[in-house]
Amino acid sequence: MGHTQAISPEMRQLIQAMPKAEVHIHLEGAIQPATVLTLARQHNLLHRLPGDDIDTLRRWFAFTGFPHFVEIYVTIQDLIRTAEDFALIVYENGADMAAQNIRYRELTVTTYTHTHHQDKGLTIDAILQGLNDGRDRAKRDFGVEMRWVFDVPRHLGFAADGRYLPACADVALEHAILGMDAGVVGFGLGGNEVGAPPEPFAPAFARAKAAGLLSVPHGGETMGAGSVWGCLNELQADRIGHGVRAIEDAELLALLKERQIPLEVNLTSNRCLHIFPSLADHPFRQLDDMGLLLTVNSDDPPLFNTNLVQEYELLVGEFGYAQAELVRLARNAFAVAGVETAVKQQLLAEFDAWVSHMVII
Repeated sequence: MGHTQAISPEMRQLIQAMPKAEVHIHLEGAIQPATVLTLARQHNLLHRLPGDDIDTLRRWFAFTGFPHFVEIYVTIQDLIRTAEDFALIVYENGADMAAQNIRYRELTVTTYTHTHHQDKGLTIDAILQGLNDGRDRAKRDFGVEMRWVFDVPRHLGFAADGRYLPACADVALEHAILGMDAGVVGFGLGGNEVGAPPEPFAPAFARAKAAGLLSVPHGGETMGAGSVWGCLNELQADRIGHGVRAIEDAELLALLKERQIPLEVNLTSNRCLHIFPSLADHPFRQLDDMGLLLTVNSDDPPLFNTNLVQEYELLVGEFGYAQAELVRLARNAFAVAGVETAVKQQLLAEFDAWVSHMVII
């Protein structure tokens, strides 16, 4: 590690052409700067932004830390006001998928903060309508598949004195179950982990699992290995969002390996939010070499000035990954997806067919 190497044109071409899946990306954090400006102008909310040009927005996205990131994220969320807005951002997400040859994405949507916004008047029915209008058009025009994870904004689950408040999780779960016929496959736990441990959310996650949803909480990002233990023991996690701080606990690493619990890793996000000082300090290669089940993801790509193609390029440039290793990791994301079995089998068959015709470089 720390031996940044040049990436050959052939390797760049292979990464671009490789069919990809992504299971950790936030819809609201995937909105491109130009669309942020479009929505702000449309709803007369330009005053909420630091400027009215893309360059200013890109500079604004240079975070000072997790709280600053959350502030920007909440501002962008505030600009999404109608079902049509959701349809627009989902359709543009589909165009982005096509440009990177991403065949499948599982997008996290924080519905609670939209339906409980004081002046939006958005209902869960309107959100579902917008999500699926955009998804249907994207599938028609680009041939891509999307499914949804509805998550709980964990920091809203606690009072100022630290008491757990179940209402937020209960509403988010109600939305997720309501949306299962409309592509919701998982129930998540997002937001800032500091002061918002996973354990109190156990009843909501138990109900989500009973309803047939995957448990896909964030853990082991801004907080350490204890956060991952909480997700496994109390939330019956099927996958862990991030999970990289598991490197701090040998017993936890052994359990994750034994159970093959997938970790949704986001390299650039971890660097931008100072989870690790630099990519040279990131444990991706260690975790992979230990036999843990890893997936490669972009989290909030425009906010971190990255995309999924670039995340795979980092594996080559920073960690020396070879072609066969990239293919193995790429297949993991399809294999751990929450999509219905018939679609998953089709996606895996297409991926395997591509691999069988791949030129060895």
